[in-house]
Amino acid sequence: MSDEVFAAVVANTAVRAETDDAALIQALLRTESALTRAQAKAGLVSGAAAVAVERACAMEIDLDALVRDTSRGGNPVIPLVEQIRSRVGDNVADDVHRGATSQDILDTAIMLMTQRSLDVVLGDVERVIEALGNIEVGDFQMTARTLMQKALPISFDDKIAVWQSAADDIRQRLENVRDNLPIQLGGPVGNGSSLGGSYKEIRGSFAAQLGLVDARCWHTVRLPIADLAAALAATCGVVAKISGDIILLAQTEVGEVSESGEDSLPGGQRGGSSSMAHKSNPIAAISARASARRAPFLAAHLFAQMEQEHERAAGAWHAEWSVLVDLLRATGSAGNWLAESLERLVIDTDAMEKNL
Repeated sequence: MSDEVFAAVVANTAVRAETDDAALIQALLRTESALTRAQAKAGLVSGAAAVAVERACAMEIDLDALVRDTSRGGNPVIPLVEQIRSRVGDNVADDVHRGATSQDILDTAIMLMTQRSLDVVLGDVERVIEALGNIEVGDFQMTARTLMQKALPISFDDKIAVWQSAADDIRQRLENVRDNLPIQLGGPVGNGSSLGGSYKEIRGSFAAQLGLVDARCWHTVRLPIADLAAALAATCGVVAKISGDIILLAQTEVGEVSESGEDSLPGGQRGGSSSMAHKSNPIAAISARASARRAPFLAAHLFAQMEQEHERAAGAWHAEWSVLVDLLRATGSAGNWLAESLERLVIDTDAMEKNL
């Protein structure tokens, strides 16, 4: 079965387009080109070499060959560099990827993909915040519930205020992570010696060109990945909390909120059942919760890879790649679905009064 079917629920986000094969290849090519330009600026390679590499990186890559050859070297950078070198000629070939190691290029490319993905996620968090701000029921009273039992009266605004505070918090966390995504550039053994006395200059120029933060090599100290995983998992935790509340308030026996069923899709309605015509499920909130509930396990996997040997990990680094992509997509999907749920939210103050 195509993953498109399940992705319609648990990866329903523009993050998919920012993390697919095409996006990865473009990020890798952009990284290689920026590295050569930074080296030309420092005088390590000629300006003509930088131009030649940039032109080669603008050409179409043979994806089938790249996929085939990735398994031979254990990562996609090795066959990608071979393709670039074949296009620049023998006189420039040695200037392609000069002084770098595969992990420098792949980690930096992943940071570029992450940056664009976080822009998408933050856009949906903004939608959530805006939708919450548009909910107007005044200080209408409803029943608070503690330990799943009726407690004391609160206003619906009290509940919205809790959701808004949480959404503001995750926005700040995501912005902080996005604005501090680092380059990776350490060379074969992580100390930059392969780039000579211009290492720091090249590193700074490399970072500036890519819009990332200049940083010391973190080949086997994966704190940037840990910080990212924590922010994404926290975001999904907040989404799960808000969407879970919506689902509980939408129960038939409670009925204090619902999602508008109007839709532009064929059939005109969403949230129906295959066997019970009377049902109107809060499907956006359910899908948000389903997407968000994937995050803790994906984040835990990334934290488990932090124990990495010496100057290059034997497997733990490789185990991060697809899981990080899944976590970005799950978070994007969770935020997108929650925004849709809140934008469709219908408040039933009569039900609130009755339950109170």
